[in-house]
Amino acid sequence: MPVKRYYNIPILYYKSLNRWKKLLFILVVIIGLHWLYLLLLIFVNPPITTTQFVSLIEGNGISRDYVSMDQISHNAGLAVIAAEDQIFAEHFGLDYESIEKALDYNKKHTKRKRGASTISQQVAKNVFLWQGRSWIRKGLEVYFTFMIELLWSKKRILEMYLNTIEMGRGIFGIEAAAKSYFGKSAKQLNRSESSLIAACLPNPKKFRANAPSSYILNRKEWIMEQVYQIESDPEIIELIKDMKH
Repeated sequence: MPVKRYYNIPILYYKSLNRWKKLLFILVVIIGLHWLYLLLLIFVNPPITTTQFVSLIEGNGISRDYVSMDQISHNAGLAVIAAEDQIFAEHFGLDYESIEKALDYNKKHTKRKRGASTISQQVAKNVFLWQGRSWIRKGLEVYFTFMIELLWSKKRILEMYLNTIEMGRGIFGIEAAAKSYFGKSAKQLNRSESSLIAACLPNPKKFRANAPSSYILNRKEWIMEQVYQIESDPEIIELIKDMKH
């Protein structure tokens, strides 16, 4: 009796479809794989992100070392939340008040633009999309932001952010940044060092945490003040409780 080749069934089914049904079939497969990848990233880290791939193409290389939350200092978690998204624990992906303020600012200042991206939006952009300001990319960013907010926990989003965000030219993640700038692991970072790294995030290719400009030093002091304000928040405490204390 011949052995049934069950793995041929999808191929035979696809060949039997007309052109439009084939297109629909391909679309369903792509969406299914997309959702599968989103679910897999709850448990595993991405083999490469779009931002890291671009870094390779541009010749900047990739320096990274994914680490779990318990291998990252709580100082780093507090610093990036204070610097980038102080209501991270409360929102569902978007900070509408900051978006409104940024839009008003950008109307008055055509040469210098202000962003309002949350940590969730930055994860969506850096892991799944490309850099840029086009409306298509922003629309996709909103979609991916809502997807990760829906499927991932806030702790997973923060962990992904700390592991994938660009923190220097070709330097990705807090572990690589800690080693490159201060010669230590991410779990050993103190509050000042963490705040210096966070201070450089608006333009990590331009600024260096181990050679800070006066602007970065002033921003570091501001971040440390903000950390002092948020570190007693129960929701923030819950977010960082698994990090190294």
